[in-house]
Amino acid sequence: MSSFFPRLLTLFALCCAFAAAASDRPKIGLVLSGGGAKGAAHVGVLKVLEANHIPVDYIAGTSIGAYVGGMYALGYSADDIEKLMMKQNWSSGYSDLIPREQLAYREKQTRDQYNIPLNLGIRDGEVQAPSGVLLGQSMSRLYRNTTGLVPEYSSFNDLAIPFRAVATDLETSRPVILSSGSLVQAMQASATVPGALQPAVINGKILVDGGIANNMPVDVVKAMGADIVIAVDIGSELVKKNQLNGAVAVLNQLSTMLTQASTERQKLLLTERDILIRPNIDSLSTTDFSDMPKALHAGEVAAKALLPELRRLELSAADYTAYEKHKKAIAGSWLEDVQRPVTQIVYHNDAKVSHSLLSQVLGINVGDVVTKAQLDDAINRLYSLDKFERVSAEFEDTDQGRVLTVTTKAKSWGPNYLRFGFNWEDDFSMDSAVTLDFALTMKDLTENGGEWRNEAKLGFEKMLGTEFYQPLDANQQFYGRARYQYEEKSWDIFNSNILYYQLDRSTHQIDLGIGYNYLPEGLLELGLTVDSGRISNIIAVDDIDFTTYGTYFKFAYDSLDNISFPTTGNRVTVNVYLRNEKYNGGLVAGPDRSLQIQADWKGVVSVGSHSFVGKASYASVNKDGDENFSIYVSDLGGFLNLSGYHKNSLAGAQKLFGAFIYQYDLGRDVLGMKDYPLYLGSSIEAGNVWGVGEHVELNDLIYAGSLYLGTNTPLGPAALGMGLSDDGQKTMYLFIGKNF
Repeated sequence: MSSFFPRLLTLFALCCAFAAAASDRPKIGLVLSGGGAKGAAHVGVLKVLEANHIPVDYIAGTSIGAYVGGMYALGYSADDIEKLMMKQNWSSGYSDLIPREQLAYREKQTRDQYNIPLNLGIRDGEVQAPSGVLLGQSMSRLYRNTTGLVPEYSSFNDLAIPFRAVATDLETSRPVILSSGSLVQAMQASATVPGALQPAVINGKILVDGGIANNMPVDVVKAMGADIVIAVDIGSELVKKNQLNGAVAVLNQLSTMLTQASTERQKLLLTERDILIRPNIDSLSTTDFSDMPKALHAGEVAAKALLPELRRLELSAADYTAYEKHKKAIAGSWLEDVQRPVTQIVYHNDAKVSHSLLSQVLGINVGDVVTKAQLDDAINRLYSLDKFERVSAEFEDTDQGRVLTVTTKAKSWGPNYLRFGFNWEDDFSMDSAVTLDFALTMKDLTENGGEWRNEAKLGFEKMLGTEFYQPLDANQQFYGRARYQYEEKSWDIFNSNILYYQLDRSTHQIDLGIGYNYLPEGLLELGLTVDSGRISNIIAVDDIDFTTYGTYFKFAYDSLDNISFPTTGNRVTVNVYLRNEKYNGGLVAGPDRSLQIQADWKGVVSVGSHSFVGKASYASVNKDGDENFSIYVSDLGGFLNLSGYHKNSLAGAQKLFGAFIYQYDLGRDVLGMKDYPLYLGSSIEAGNVWGVGEHVELNDLIYAGSLYLGTNTPLGPAALGMGLSDDGQKTMYLFIGKNF
């Protein structure tokens, strides 16, 4: 670019002027230790240094100290770092769960059914799991959002302030000094808590939190050339024996021993010329990021207390201005490069996902000037495919423009995945219903990403199923699907909300379909379906054998952020079946041709902590013969499904139902709950069922309502509620893991 060489000459002149001005003073190295959320104390120290014109010539940091140090080395001021740190939701970095609304339709349905969040797979005959509870994707996003679109560096000496991050080699336990490459990766590797976060792999080394090997790297900054060291120690103190009252407390104590031992070794390297700052942060938590303002203030207080020593390092106003100009000139170099267009996009992909799909989902093209928000959205879209363990992107600046390298890492516990689901419901008047779901999905069986899923459902509901799903194109928009399942379930017959008798129904079902994912959130599918089975345990009549076959059409769209307690989005499904139904035995005959329609909608509008949810369902079965019997009935009854009635206590070939639900997020709005919401809700409902050929009369509608408390848990939704209908039916409900 034409501006490149003038910029280079200007920068060179400023560097020469700064070098001349700085040649007569000692070089100052800043050491920032690890300490989690207490790391905001480092920002407080930086604010005092800036206010008193104290320069920093080298920075070395560990863990949160590497993050604050890296930001300062980039050229951000202490005030800039404070604003960026305080506006981030750091707790969100401790969850890599893809928000439901960002998943594709098929993945949404899978998560809703298999609600236990475990990352497990089978490979080489052994159960596999990630090497950390968290994969680090969300934490990487937090780092990226605060640093900006910085390029990779051949040396961190090229930053506005030369910088080093310290990590620990998990194989040797030795410290690893990170001095080049991706600044974001270096900062994150330094803060990767072993066991909690997936280790980072840089230059072939498996890296974890640097605090284990060197929590306050005085030796590193001295090796960089520092004559005087300012070291900030925010490490935790050992707790007393009365606080060692559990496994977690013991593990924390062992971790503190390691970091404290490394810190004590580094303190021995400090001389009389060096300055050690120890903020009063022992009462603060390393994991509670709401303590960050307190930590920042503690850092300021501690630095101000040592001003008599710090002021001997103070520069004159003119010299400090020259120092600041030098930093801004270097920082301005990479800030200007951010405005340059992308000239090449390189993919490093070790997963079986096509280049065309990656390119389509990324949505960034050669010639684009990429913003931080655009890159963040692009990485989130790729990660939301739910096919990768990690997705990252780095820039390299060349004379021609920016080269964007996108790295997608396959899931290390795949490609054969285990999924588990749990559902318990009780209405305090009948037997509790507990259902367990299991699935083994073998993925990447074909070039376009074919998968074979085998499922089992045990407990109140019983099912065995197998399905092969084959994308038909590289972008996985068109697909074919073949499914067989065997199901056993009870068909409860109620009279006035009281169980009258119980039938047993067993069914073999085969579906063959071709579909189109017209949006990530929706699909269209057309296919053939066959059902064969038996209804038994009928009083005074023979069992009924049935065989049905026909075609089906499915339309689906789902953008809800939560299937049970949504705050945004809509969900619409329409299923149409044209069948021939044949029955043998009992009091029914056949065959008859039938047309079945099922339509469901759920949508929500939210204003602050208030959500207004609508639900509507319609179902009908029309037959061209005189037979008024069909096994294809729709159910009503249960929580938010005609509350007050028992689960599925109303059944008929035709159904009409609607509900208006109000939800108030009591937990976040009133109780200050951060991790999980607590919803206070109520509903107004109306609906009923009718038999084949009966007229749907609005005068027959049953009206009901409910009050409930609900929340989202790691096992899915949980709710405790009560329902009441206008004909006097009332029931209490308790659910865990059930979608409603």
